Amino acid sequence: MERLLSEEKDVKFAQNTGEPGWHGYPLSYNNYYGAARQILSDNPLGLTCGMICPTSDLCVGSCNLQATEEGAINIGGLQQFACEVFKKMNIRQIVSKEVRESRNKSHEEPIAMLGKFHSQNSLQRCGPASISCASFLARLGYTNVTIYEKRDYVGGLSSSEIPQFRLPYDVVDFEIQLARDIGVKIVTGRSLHKNDLTLEKLKADGAKAVFLGIGMPDPKKVDVFDGLTQSHGFYTSKDFLPIIAAASKPGMCGCSRTPLPSMKGRVIVLGAGDTAFDCATSALRAGASRVTVVFRKGFTGIRAVPEEMEAAREEKCEFMPFCTPKAVNIKDGKIVSVQFVKTEQDLSGNWYEDEEQMITLKADYVISAFGSTLLDEDVISAMSPVKMNKWGAPEVDRTTQTTSVPWVFAGGDVAGVAETTVESVNDGKLAAWSIHRYIQSLHGNDVGTTPKLPMFYSPIDEVDISVEMCGVKFENPFGLASAPPTTSGPMCRRAFEQGWGFILTKTFGLDKDLVTNVSPRIVRGSTSGPIYGPNQGSFLNIELISEKSAAYWLQCIKELKHDFPTKIVIASIMCTYNKEDWVLLAKQCEDAGADILELNLSCPHGMGEKGTRDNPQLYEYNRQMPDGLGTLEVR
Repeated sequence: MERLLSEEKDVKFAQNTGEPGWHGYPLSYNNYYGAARQILSDNPLGLTCGMICPTSDLCVGSCNLQATEEGAINIGGLQQFACEVFKKMNIRQIVSKEVRESRNKSHEEPIAMLGKFHSQNSLQRCGPASISCASFLARLGYTNVTIYEKRDYVGGLSSSEIPQFRLPYDVVDFEIQLARDIGVKIVTGRSLHKNDLTLEKLKADGAKAVFLGIGMPDPKKVDVFDGLTQSHGFYTSKDFLPIIAAASKPGMCGCSRTPLPSMKGRVIVLGAGDTAFDCATSALRAGASRVTVVFRKGFTGIRAVPEEMEAAREEKCEFMPFCTPKAVNIKDGKIVSVQFVKTEQDLSGNWYEDEEQMITLKADYVISAFGSTLLDEDVISAMSPVKMNKWGAPEVDRTTQTTSVPWVFAGGDVAGVAETTVESVNDGKLAAWSIHRYIQSLHGNDVGTTPKLPMFYSPIDEVDISVEMCGVKFENPFGLASAPPTTSGPMCRRAFEQGWGFILTKTFGLDKDLVTNVSPRIVRGSTSGPIYGPNQGSFLNIELISEKSAAYWLQCIKELKHDFPTKIVIASIMCTYNKEDWVLLAKQCEDAGADILELNLSCPHGMGEKGTRDNPQLYEYNRQMPDGLGTLEVR
């Protein structure tokens, strides 16, 4: 699921698809921290997304194994597992050493640097988009990032509208704590409102940038239900799901835990989105005898992801398509039934209501889940002078999350693009980089056009296991020798992605000495005794040198050093007994960026130790080599 192992990496934003944070880090190696770090680097809400993301529409839907007998890889499950194991480790997040050192140096120029790393940023509403944006800003070094939340609890829709059985509150709290670990401040009981916080007031108080992540707080309702309240048995999803959350999510708020609402009887849920099915399955847990999900179009028009609908079906919810509510029957102040009209689609694709087809369903409760919008004029006026679109929400640039006001940014539901948690997270990620660029521009700092966001960082990453050899610093002492595991550029790249500190390329020579009859010749080493199978201590390689050209390897070295500047690339080379050949190839490797040269002077087919034992040619090669090189030292 929604990129890569450099400390400050190029970020590729996933805008229309799945998880912007999963790269399939091999959990089979039991490196749970490494896997979680990879996920959280791209997605600060990696555990939440692993649990609730509609993977069938995103990553799993495009998995190469989708059509096989075994089926697609359970990407969401793997992500959830890695993050849950990490959660149990109780490891706090910290700002990376590189960013801290850069921030500390700013004290030498306090005026310029205060704007660069101490700018005040305000984020409205503590939901997924805001948590994501705040986390990335804090990782970039900003120390005055504040999230304002209207409610007394945090998490946005993840807390208030996603049921506990799908997303436990301790998961949300865990991810918020990670943001707090790196200095994000959260203030509850404050909201975007003309009588509380407005954009102009935040600006006057010193905020250099404001991110709007207020969601869509108002429910959409049809006229049929005007005047009906909970006392009649009518709820909107914005009423019902927060009640369920408050009753079922311990620790979410400081209030005493309230019991689940009693919904004994028949419940009708109106709508065909994810929220409608959350309402349906929650109503069953609140005691409903029968739950019927009614929607205007057919099954092919259901907006909910297959996982949500299938869960409701397995829990014995009923479905009724092609129905629109027309009237509600009330008796003794309570809903007793709802009258529906059948909807039809003509041959031109237009939908209409067929008044000749009416149906009445008995009901004790009705839950409307027709979506949400922004209707509160006091909230809208608080966003002045931001330009609003025809739907009454801020006009937002989808590539940068900027609004019509340069210092105001928006993401999540209110931006009108994100429909899932992972898309809201990505909105926050995009906005964080845009805010960073904007604030830097105020102080004349050009951060470039390529987004670079620091990875997730913890005290574990500050453990120094580097070593120095031949005057070269290796970030860790683990590397791959010149052998089949480094037989190509992509395999060397994969090694660096997995964390190896250095690699030796497969030995290569000049094109005139190219070997063409290469085939794998690997046997077990002698360190494991008579043991066969896995867990070998060593292998012997007698595969001959690379069949690939020098030009191929020189290009690979350039690309590897560009993408992994802290990793060590050792070029293993071999030539005939000719000084000019050795010097030429060595100089080409130096120009390509190799850190060290390995001069392969041995017989490459099983008798290498005999080929270099007290051989006068060995000394002659090593004596001649420095004469033809510039800065690359030969030892």
